[in-house]
Amino acid sequence: MSHSKPDHLLNERARHLLKLMVQRHIRDGQPVGSRTLTRESGLDLSPATIRNVMSDLEELGYVKSPHTSAGRIPTDKGYRFFVDSLLTVQPLRLTDDAGVDMKLEVREDADSETLVDTASNLLSGLTRLTGVVTLPRRRGVALRQVEFLPLSDRRALAILVVNEHEVQNRVVHLDRDYSQAELQRVANYLNQHFAGQAIENVREVIRRHMERDRARMDELMQSVVTVGGTVFDQATADDDRYVVAGQTNLMDFQELSANVEKLRSLFDAFSERRDILHLLDQCLAADGIQIFIGQESGYEVFDGCSLVTSPYSAEGQVLGVLGVIGPTRMQYDRVIPIVDMTARLLGAALNQQH
Repeated sequence: MSHSKPDHLLNERARHLLKLMVQRHIRDGQPVGSRTLTRESGLDLSPATIRNVMSDLEELGYVKSPHTSAGRIPTDKGYRFFVDSLLTVQPLRLTDDAGVDMKLEVREDADSETLVDTASNLLSGLTRLTGVVTLPRRRGVALRQVEFLPLSDRRALAILVVNEHEVQNRVVHLDRDYSQAELQRVANYLNQHFAGQAIENVREVIRRHMERDRARMDELMQSVVTVGGTVFDQATADDDRYVVAGQTNLMDFQELSANVEKLRSLFDAFSERRDILHLLDQCLAADGIQIFIGQESGYEVFDGCSLVTSPYSAEGQVLGVLGVIGPTRMQYDRVIPIVDMTARLLGAALNQQH
């Protein structure tokens, strides 16, 4: 076989053997040898010919040998080619045997967080992987009024009135104790300059002020930047949350559980949230299913893992992203339709809320 040909022009024999090898590795989690492929390929090929094909695939970067005498396993590139070119995914229907449990069991008066929690557990339970769902992002939340009450221990209660009549109470931690008079001046300034504006805009303006030379600000503006920045950072941070379920499912996969440091770093990533949120944010604009395989995520902590995601929508607006995280040898043909259907179910449930 000539190695100068483009990778996507693998002949049918190479494609068939690569597909068989990936499927076998996903099922068993072990390197796949040429003898196994000879026995299960259904092709009239000698073991020597199959070894040559696998050697070519290894040279092209689709497979690798973890040990000298063992068989081969897929690389990230091999999984990507498998998912993009060799995998057949059947849409999941609620009438299918596999989809019999595809429903969100929630009360009619369930709030968004309850729906998201249920969806995360549904993903985890059906796939036996880790389910993640971002909370619905709220758009067009406008500030009407803000008031403050001083509390003890450098804290204050912020009372936000947003949109028409919705009231949100937040306890914020400040750099020092502020008197009622100081907090009132901050509230007066914020109400005068920002009433009617989107909270995201308020946060952005205050952030720009924070980047300036605070030594040149008067006392009022320093207080506005400190107190207002804390309040609106917290207000907008509510959009940057997700619910995770089934982290311990990852311990069932030998390639992850055998590496204690790897497992610990994954659990740390679930706790710190930053890296996962950044990945999920990239999927907000995706049209349907998006898959990151291994190093494609750009984060070392997810090497050896895959993330399968889908945005979910209500009333024609994308509100968030859901998906599953697991080892690269996950059952993509089963996981992909489950993620897709869960996104549809969650969107439908959120539509009913409105």
